[in-house]
Amino acid sequence: MNILVTGGAGYIGSILVPQLLNAGHKVVVVDNFMYDQQSLLDVCGNSSLEIRRGDVRSQALMQEVLRGVDVVIPLAAYVGAPLCSRDPFGARSVNHDAIEMMLGLISKDQLVIMPTTNSAYGSGDANNFCTEESPLNPISQYALDKGEVAKKLMQHPSTISLRLATVFGASPRMRIDLLVNDFVHRAVNDHFMVLFEAHFKRNFIHIRDISRVFLHAIDSSNRMVGNIYNVGLSSANLSKLELCQSIAEHIPDFVFLEAEVGVDPDQRNYIVSNAKLESTGFATMFDLNYGIKELVQAFTILRNRKYGNI
Repeated sequence: MNILVTGGAGYIGSILVPQLLNAGHKVVVVDNFMYDQQSLLDVCGNSSLEIRRGDVRSQALMQEVLRGVDVVIPLAAYVGAPLCSRDPFGARSVNHDAIEMMLGLISKDQLVIMPTTNSAYGSGDANNFCTEESPLNPISQYALDKGEVAKKLMQHPSTISLRLATVFGASPRMRIDLLVNDFVHRAVNDHFMVLFEAHFKRNFIHIRDISRVFLHAIDSSNRMVGNIYNVGLSSANLSKLELCQSIAEHIPDFVFLEAEVGVDPDQRNYIVSNAKLESTGFATMFDLNYGIKELVQAFTILRNRKYGNI
């Protein structure tokens, strides 16, 4: 298939694009390389890859790259509440306006596989439990914009919406500001952490399983189209305290303390069901322990915090 991946040189795209090429697809990547990343250098020689340096907010560019495309995977985004708070205009224009423009340019036959976020749940019901039918309660501009886009997306006749859990794992375009990545980085380098509201839970998923779910959605589009799916590790609905306990199994001198006072600025707290996606035949391959081991190795290489969105 001919596949357009916007933001294809980002954290997820740098894993996904090589996998799409390995699966035999032709890929066009649009990225503005705002982090000066070099993450796609090892696939530049692949004749099935075309890289376009540009901005997804450019209507002329998007009209051009959408011609002849079978599948669109719009990864380009300001990701995470802190980055969106720092540049709210840029975040709104990329996360919302550019997607709205793109939806007006695509044909009814072009499949859109859209990543949104399960952070839009905010908190679940009385038991903090969420399925795809649970009401959304976004508590950040990032989650709000993604939620609005998802509603407009589902009006398109050929779409699959993927509500991604908090992603972890190593990537050629690394991010250290994601929760698991951040905690392992602190454990490796500082050996110490203070936790606020350590009981807050969220769902997690390894970045390679994220790439696999996009491939699964392409291959299974006939039966998945028109639906929203939570995408996470069913074995990893974890509190911050439980996450630290898992990290300590790999880094024995890691010490973490719960603070009696203080408020976590990120008030998300939910348990997510991934049963709907699993019913389509998708099964994750990379668990939390795999990811922690991988990240310990990665942070032996990466010793500073420039690898993040903030």
